[in-house]
Amino acid sequence: MIDPSYLLMPLIAWLVAGATKFGVNLACHGRDAFSRVGYGGMPSNHSAIVASVATLIALREGVDHPAFGAAMGVLTIVVLDAGGLRRHIGRQAAELNRLLRQRHLPLLREAVGHHRVEIIAGLMVGAVTAVVFDSLMSRIV
Repeated sequence: MIDPSYLLMPLIAWLVAGATKFGVNLACHGRDAFSRVGYGGMPSNHSAIVASVATLIALREGVDHPAFGAAMGVLTIVVLDAGGLRRHIGRQAAELNRLLRQRHLPLLREAVGHHRVEIIAGLMVGAVTAVVFDSLMSRIV
C-alpha cells in the first residue's frame, strides 16, 4: 500500500506555492493580482511540486533510492520546460498578440514561463514544504 504522504505532498506544495504566488502578486500588483493567476510568476508551482516530492523521497528513502533518481529526472525535465520551452512560448504569444491587436482579436496569455529566480524560489518552497510536512507527520504518526 502506498504511503498517503506521497499523494498529499504534491497537493500541499501546490497550495503553498499558489498562496505564495498570489501573495507576491497582491503585494506587487494590488487588485490586478486576480488577473495574474495562472502560469508563470513567483514562485514556480511546477518546480515546487516536483521539488517537494523529490525532497520527501530523499528524507524518507534516502538519496540512493531509485525513486529519488526518478524524481530528480522528472524535476530536471520540469525545470528545463519551465525556464526554456514555456518562456519561448510566452515570447511567441507576445509577437502573436501584436498582430492580434491590429485585428481586435482576443489575446493570448504571454506569462507562461519562468525566470530562473522564479524556478529557484519554487524549488525552495517545495523543499521547505516537504521538510515541514515530514516533520509534522513524524510527530503525528
